[in-house]
Amino acid sequence: MFKVFIVDDEPFIIEGLYDILDWAKLGMEIVGHAENGALALEAMKGTPADILITDISMPVMNGLELIRQVRAIHPELKVIVLSGYNEFDYLKEGMALGIENYLLKPINLEEFQGTLRTVAQKLNETRSELAFNEHSIRILKDNVMYRWLRNQISPKEFQERADLLGTQLDKPFVQVAVIRVEHSFTEVFDSITNQLIQASDVVPFRDMDGDIVLVFNVDDETSGKEYAEWVSDNLRLLLSSHNKLYVSLGSVERIEDGSQSYDNAKRAQEYFMVRQPDRILRYEDLVSQQQETRLKDGPIDWNEYEKEVMAKDTEALFLRIERDFTYLQQLEDITPDMLQEMAMEWLIRFKMLLQEITHTEEPELYKGGLSQIRRTMTVAGLIEMIKEAAAMTVDMLDRDVKSPVVQQVLNYIHDSYNEDLSLKVLGSMYNIHPVYLGQLFHKEVNETFTEYINRYRIEKAKELLRTTNLKVQEIARNVGYWETGYFYKQFKKYVGISPTEFKGLI
Repeated sequence: MFKVFIVDDEPFIIEGLYDILDWAKLGMEIVGHAENGALALEAMKGTPADILITDISMPVMNGLELIRQVRAIHPELKVIVLSGYNEFDYLKEGMALGIENYLLKPINLEEFQGTLRTVAQKLNETRSELAFNEHSIRILKDNVMYRWLRNQISPKEFQERADLLGTQLDKPFVQVAVIRVEHSFTEVFDSITNQLIQASDVVPFRDMDGDIVLVFNVDDETSGKEYAEWVSDNLRLLLSSHNKLYVSLGSVERIEDGSQSYDNAKRAQEYFMVRQPDRILRYEDLVSQQQETRLKDGPIDWNEYEKEVMAKDTEALFLRIERDFTYLQQLEDITPDMLQEMAMEWLIRFKMLLQEITHTEEPELYKGGLSQIRRTMTVAGLIEMIKEAAAMTVDMLDRDVKSPVVQQVLNYIHDSYNEDLSLKVLGSMYNIHPVYLGQLFHKEVNETFTEYINRYRIEKAKELLRTTNLKVQEIARNVGYWETGYFYKQFKKYVGISPTEFKGLI
């Protein structure tokens, strides 16, 4: 409902305006009235309105002065002037102030209703543009932050985009928290954003895997740990009524190494497959410093594992697993618990690698293996489980399974083809990486996403050209094209002639 405020020094005019129209039918409600400009100005400081209907000639403060001053409070306010004076100077000054219409009393009801409908249409368009802009900014922020934490953007480019988005990371250290939810993702993300709206040193965003990410920007390592844990713990308690929240904390790193903290937080997140979601998992608690040192200094090369998985070379993977596990057994002071932790690390690496390649979650494939590792005390048993995980990973890559998400995307396109659609938007909706969604779409539809949606929109445009008298520009907007020139180009590409020529043939 759009909110309307009325100002007139004649009470019977105000009463008449309340009764003359069915305001609810117009999608409007009267939220207040006043008998002069000064009273109206004071009232509107605490009563937001979308539309001001005001007289010109009033005591204390006239209508024109009211418009000038109230615009400082509500710059987007739409104004309709009602006046008993057909004065050109009033009209000219009113037009200069950007009024919607200057109507003479007694009011022509039809003209008044027409003006209100036009104003409502403008307000609706403004709201749509604002919503579109906010959505676009959110997607851009998600993209920029994700690329930064994946080392896919140069420091200079990141700084330029961060400045544009109003995102400040000017302290020397960062710690990343990852929050995973079971459902109500958008609701939880909005709640977190609202809670952190005043916290300039925490940047929330959504990554490509459907997780909520918090980047804490702090002055030193100690305060970083305390602050990140305090905020994450409070958010978890605050939002626990929504659903189960899985909160993991990465390491505190210098800002240029923020990707390491993000990777560690993501890796810690995977341990929730064998841990309860009732506490925060800290990466540093999961893997001891001694084990980390051995991993870095030893011969285990995870990049080689990735290459062999991508090559689907199961035999080479098995040989590498046997060799690397033999190495671990020979380390001084190695314990059964350490070998179990390393076996879990293998499984988590395979799971994350599969997710990175396919951009889909397959937690059940590995959950049983992680639980079994805790109950296995033989080296042969641990090696066998790691080999099974490697084989499952290769097998998942080797399958050719149709994805039901593509049908969901097609249904959404058919229902909402006139909206701003992209693989990024749809990927976020269906919790799938846009690049992988594009590949699936092309594979199953035998046409790229862009080609399909353009062809579908043009078919809808042809239908409107045949069955309505709408102008070409209106049809372009109705089928999802904001630029008429681009619509002409696509129409000619798929039909062979321009929309105007097509209309002439009907």
